[in-house]
Order: sequence, then structure tokens, then C-alpha cells
Amino acid sequence: MTPHPDLLVVGAGPTGLALALQAHAHGARVRVVERRPSPFRPSRALIVHPRTLEVLRPLGVVDALLARADTAPAAHLHLGRRVVPVRLTDVDLPDTAYPHLTLLRQADVETVLDRALAERGVRVERGTDLTEIADAYGARSRVTLRGPAGIERGSYRWVVGCDGADSTVRRAAGIGWHGGGYRPEIVLADLELDGDLAPGAAHVVAGRRGLLFVFALGECATWRLLATRPCTDPNLPFGRSGPPVDPGDLQRLLDDAGLPARIRRVAWSSVVRVQHRLAATYRRGPLIVAGDAAHTHSPAAAQGMNTGIQDAANLGWKLALAATSTAPEQLVDSYDRERRPVARHVLALTHAVFWAEAGTDPLASFVRGTLAPLGAPVVPVALRLRRPVAEVVRLLARFGEHYRSSPISVEARPRPPDGPHAGDRLPDATATTADGRRVRLHALLAHPGVHVLQPDDPAIPAVRPTGPLVHVHRLAATPWTGGVLAVRPDGHIGFRGAPDGALRDWLARVGATPAAGGRPPEPDEEKAAR
Repeated sequence: MTPHPDLLVVGAGPTGLALALQAHAHGARVRVVERRPSPFRPSRALIVHPRTLEVLRPLGVVDALLARADTAPAAHLHLGRRVVPVRLTDVDLPDTAYPHLTLLRQADVETVLDRALAERGVRVERGTDLTEIADAYGARSRVTLRGPAGIERGSYRWVVGCDGADSTVRRAAGIGWHGGGYRPEIVLADLELDGDLAPGAAHVVAGRRGLLFVFALGECATWRLLATRPCTDPNLPFGRSGPPVDPGDLQRLLDDAGLPARIRRVAWSSVVRVQHRLAATYRRGPLIVAGDAAHTHSPAAAQGMNTGIQDAANLGWKLALAATSTAPEQLVDSYDRERRPVARHVLALTHAVFWAEAGTDPLASFVRGTLAPLGAPVVPVALRLRRPVAEVVRLLARFGEHYRSSPISVEARPRPPDGPHAGDRLPDATATTADGRRVRLHALLAHPGVHVLQPDDPAIPAVRPTGPLVHVHRLAATPWTGGVLAVRPDGHIGFRGAPDGALRDWLARVGATPAAGGRPPEPDEEKAAR
């Protein structure tokens, strides 16, 4: 356990692990607890979007993730009697280092992030449950943990609930949880199959009753099945893995889809009821929620794990640097201001896509059962239109999300006449350094901290690093004209303008310039194990 931690992360899924990694990389003392005694659980998320890889790149884990991934996934779309083969390789996305869809199991993401944390001296404490939070509205929270060694009590400056839709942290904070449930449910199973299914491709069937996926990415067996169907048990709690599914029901799903496969063995199966909900706020005092604890929705469009990791990339550095910020409350509050609007957009997107995939009303059934087969001949042609395909991937990856209205997005005068704005994601592009090297901008950002990109112009005063987390890059040629850009640790531009007192004020506001006296005294940890 990290001595005298000031940040307690509750939950060791992708969001919690990414948050701990990012906060630790920016100087926070981090502790991670997880109620599950074992790290393994069947993966529900299977796709990592390009933007997620971008925010993880400075943490040094992307190479390990890609080593476990398929970056050119193939699929067979079964639309009525037609089978349309599809392969998505490089997408027309010149402004990212990851112009592809990445098929990667959630369990593999968790393994890579867990190992990276352990290498940095932060080990996940498994089998440790958060049972109580006191003083939830003060400057610090006193928590009670129950773990293998017994009961432990301590106080923390920040407690972040990455503990799922049934979040203990969210309930303790008294944060509202608004939304509702869906009528369709999701069936998951790992299977051994006999038949003529091509193992190198995902098989996707759109039928009147719902959608069915079968792909050779199972964890307890060769094949993973995911299907939607009308709810069979309205008393089943939302979001939790339900009882095993009868093998006969699983076979009927395959038969109804028209797939030539017979089940030889069921290694694991479950039914899950899905919901769409959003927390009323992401922060109350020292208690904060992220990932599924802050927003939950259907798995449509592969948004859940990606949105959670991007939450973590937004929040981790802010909690770490709040200790040296001249405006710590504004800095931490900006997490809610920036990320809740994103969650609302994601909820709208997933709601629409899940209706098309699983809706049981006549219109949704007509779209899947009649219109989709009629449109099958057009699919190969449409997929060859690189620009429309790229725009779909860009939408799913959330490249267009911006924080321009955030209190920590500053447009100083004189502003550069062109280029991205404060609050925008910095697009990747080729630039030339002052010593003549051709580099990609995101390669310059590929380590923790704030990065100041300054044109090598004698008319612009030179920026000096003001702390170990401020990195200045002088560029002889840039994709924008004049002025400097200060890029936050999550890849969004925080400051745009002249490198004068406004830039120094912004660096101090986000905590990148150490305040006089350095970090506050270490917290008074009170522990009582019995």
C-alpha cells in the first residue's frame, strides 16, 4: 500500500486503474481497493477507440495494449439471406496515430493497466470493500474498509468511486441517479461450437427479434455470444450478471439467427438487464464518481469502457495537481463541467443505436428485418467511401468533444488567427522542431505533464519551464500561425495566446507551477486494524 495516500480509488476496472495511473504519474499518492478477490471477470467491453489510446499514450501502456489487440477486425454481416464480408483496416484519420478500430477485451485492458500500476509501486488491494464513508461533505472523508486483514479506518483528501452503477461512493455522497431501464436484455455466453463459422471474423446477425454477435474472442471458451432479446425476468437487478442461460435457449438464439452452428459446450453464460442513467453531479466535496458510477448505458456503439477511461484521463491529473493549484476548487470542479456534457451526448448516441439493435417495437423490427437486408448490396460500396467511414469512427471515438466553456480553457490575447481553440483536443499533425527535426505533435505529448508548444519566432518571448511537469517545445513550423498552445495532460488545449502573464497564471491555476512551500503536509492517516 502507498504510504500516506491522499487519493483513494474505489474499483479496479478500466476507469479506476487508468485514473490511478494518471494521478500517480502527476505526483499523487494513490491507493486502489477492489471488492472482487480475483482480477478475472468475463469481459463486457471489447473495443478501444482511437481517442482512448491517445489519452493512455503518455502513461506508457499503449504498446502493451496493442500487442494483445486486433487492429484490423473482420466481420460477416448476416442481413437476411445475404452475407456481407467486412474488414476495417486503416481508417482515413490523418490527425491521430491510431487510425483504426481496436478489438481488445476488457480483461486484457485491465491486465495491462494493473501491471503498469504494480511496476510503479501501486498494487491493487483485492478483496477489500468500502463499507462506510463519514464526513462526506468536509475537506476530507473518513472511510472504513473491510479487507483480508480486517477492519481499517483512514482519511483521504479525495475518494473516487469507480465502483460501477451500484456505486457505494455515489450513494454515500447523496448524488442523484437519474434515468431508467430498457425492456430488452442482453445474453452473454462463452461457447464451444461445431459448424461452419469462420473463426477469423465476427458474425453479426440483424433480425426482427434483435441483434446477435458471435466471435472467436471468448475467455472461458473459443466463442463469445452476445445477443439481445425481450426481458425474461423483470425482477432481475439492472447491470448485474444474472443467472446462467439454459443451453436450449442459447441454441435457439443461434437457430433463429440462421447460423450454421451447434453448441457442444457452454463454459459460461449470463443475462444482463441494461439501463441508461446519469449522476446529478460528478462531485460532492471530496467524493467524486467516474465511469459507470457516473453514467451507465447500453453497450451499443462501444462507449462504456472508452468513456470511463476518458473520464479518468480528465480527472486524474486534476486531483494530483490540485495540491499546488492557485484555484484548486475550480480545477477539480472543471471535471464535472467538462465530462457531464460528454456523458449526455454518449447517452443520446447509445440510446439511438440500442433502439436500432434491440428495439422490440414494430418500426425497429422492420428496420432490422426488412430494410437492413434490402440495403445489404450497398454495404460494400459504402465501406469503400473512406471519408464517411472516417466520420463515423470519429463520432464513436469522441474526437469532436471539446471543453471550450470550461473555466480552465483560456483564450488570451492576441489569439492565433487559426488553429484549434482552447478546450479542443489537439489534433495530431506533423511539425518541425527548432533544430530541424520532423515530428508528430502527439509524439511530443507522449509523457505526463503540461506541454507548451511555442513557435520559434523571435517576436514571441521564450517560455521557460516553471516546474518538472511543464515541458516546452520550440517549433520552427506549426499547423497554426503565431501564439503558443499549452496542452493539458489529457491532450486538450488549455491555453491559447501570447506567452505572457496570462500563461503563467494559467499554469499556476492548473497546478503545473509548484506553489511556494510545495505540497501541503501529508494527511494524518488514522488506521485501526482489528
